[in-house]
Amino acid sequence: MKYECNMIRDLLPLYKDGACSPESTKAVEEHLSECPSCKELLTELKDTSLDEMIVREKEEVIDSQSRFFKRKTALAGSIIAGILALPILICFIVDLANGKGLSWFFIVLAAMLIPTSLFVVPLMAPENRMFYTMCSFTVTVILLLAVCCIYSGGKWFFVAASAVLFGLTVCFSPFIACRRPVNKYLKDHKGLAVMAADTVTFFLMMLCIGLHVATPGYFKTAFGISTPLVAMAWIMFLIIRYLPVHGLAKAGICVVVLNVAAWIANSITAFIMTRDIGDSEVVISTTPSIGYTVIGIVIGAILTVIGFMIGKKKEAA
Repeated sequence: MKYECNMIRDLLPLYKDGACSPESTKAVEEHLSECPSCKELLTELKDTSLDEMIVREKEEVIDSQSRFFKRKTALAGSIIAGILALPILICFIVDLANGKGLSWFFIVLAAMLIPTSLFVVPLMAPENRMFYTMCSFTVTVILLLAVCCIYSGGKWFFVAASAVLFGLTVCFSPFIACRRPVNKYLKDHKGLAVMAADTVTFFLMMLCIGLHVATPGYFKTAFGISTPLVAMAWIMFLIIRYLPVHGLAKAGICVVVLNVAAWIANSITAFIMTRDIGDSEVVISTTPSIGYTVIGIVIGAILTVIGFMIGKKKEAA
């Protein structure tokens, strides 16, 4: 034989996977035609039954453990749900005993759904636990507000619900946007979706407040003051997220935008308030400080120039 068995056996795993060079493949095949023991070893290497058995056993162990933990979490969720059901049952019995209807029963029922969304839903949901927990928590809080409003005879539900929805959107939307199943649809536009959700729920809250208070001139005043601030937030977000310049340049541009938008918002606010309230009722400073605005713009411009210079140097390097 031209080649030693030890050398050929070192090449057999690569030969089996088709990873040998043409020269090595030719050497292995010549040796196998003359060496029965190496040929038998190659046959054993090609036998994948052992590997398949190991993989199958591993999958069975994982599946068994998965079923075990699912049973445990389902049991824990059932126990917690049973504990949370006790106040509901007690209130139901008390309301029946008083003979005054089930008003408190429905309020307590809606209230108990909130801890249920926080403790039971994560245990019972098969996947996407954070998404379902946040969504169910939001729904149960708004449901509690609705039940309380109905049984108290109030007309404040839409104001309270829109305010709560806006607050929860600000808190939860960044997490929801980054988690399954939402993240696969948003891809690289998660920040844009979060800003859009916050903006929509904010203006929805302002609309509900205006319809509730029914004050003449509310919409003009409220939206006149808040719209420039929301626009400023959007401009700064778009600069930070999408403008392809150095970070220091982004900071400088944001400083300029912030100062200009603050001056504009201050001017609009002063104009609206002096027109609606009048100087005889309240003394308002109607002249925004242009000096501070100019200083802020100059500082922002300096940062922007420095940022562009650093970016140019990095590109040249």
